[in-house]
Amino acid sequence: MTASTSHLKRWARTTESVLQRTLTAIGLSQSTARIAADSQAYWTSSHGKRWMANSHWREAPIFDDNDLWIRMGMQHLGMVERSAWAARSGRPWRRVVDWGCGGGANAAAFAPHTGELVGVDISAETVAECGRQVALVCDTPFRGVTVDVAEPETAMVDIGSCDVFLCLYVFELIPTPEYGVRLLHIARDLLTPGGLALIQIKYDDGRWLSRPRRREYRRELAGMTTYRIPAFWQLVERCGLTPVSIELVPRNELDERYAYFVIRKR
Repeated sequence: MTASTSHLKRWARTTESVLQRTLTAIGLSQSTARIAADSQAYWTSSHGKRWMANSHWREAPIFDDNDLWIRMGMQHLGMVERSAWAARSGRPWRRVVDWGCGGGANAAAFAPHTGELVGVDISAETVAECGRQVALVCDTPFRGVTVDVAEPETAMVDIGSCDVFLCLYVFELIPTPEYGVRLLHIARDLLTPGGLALIQIKYDDGRWLSRPRRREYRRELAGMTTYRIPAFWQLVERCGLTPVSIELVPRNELDERYAYFVIRKR
């Protein structure tokens, strides 16, 4: 790709992003139900390199010739372990739930340290891939659960309580910021007392283009939902959970404006 072609594509993406957020600002946002339906359709019917990259499959081109896929899981494991050590509630964990497990980068890192790993995702194909990656690293039992975007609470009956709840690179993909309350309630209800959650969001840094998008899901998956950092901290508290720490990553190999919250159930 030439420099001019790359510049043109960036300009087109920026223009599209401004247009969609302008439409939202003047009251033309789409309903949560409409966005949820578009999300369900994308994750269950799409394929190809972009879909695999968005799903964090290990075979995706973004992970070729590097150790990024492995490093992601190990970095997140380290975040939880540090908080568990500080709270004197370390391993072994009876059950770890990976909500939005994707291709298994986090599941493969956490599975050797738990009695059971539950991988939850929209795509049955992706859940199966996650289980395959877990089986390559250890003999920890893996249970896959598929979830419907419109009714995430229905998956809880197939999961059971857990000591660790992971939700990484998911909140930026959900239909709206309000939808995130449902996921926080799910985390609260699944966690055992004193259990830990690691939840990552994409944060709104005050710029126009970092606001929640609220329309046209397929055109900008990872920019659909954002939160101001203080607002998300307060939201966690209102949902009956306790924020323990936050780690900010302005940019890495995947994207930008990441905030990782370690959260404890009271």
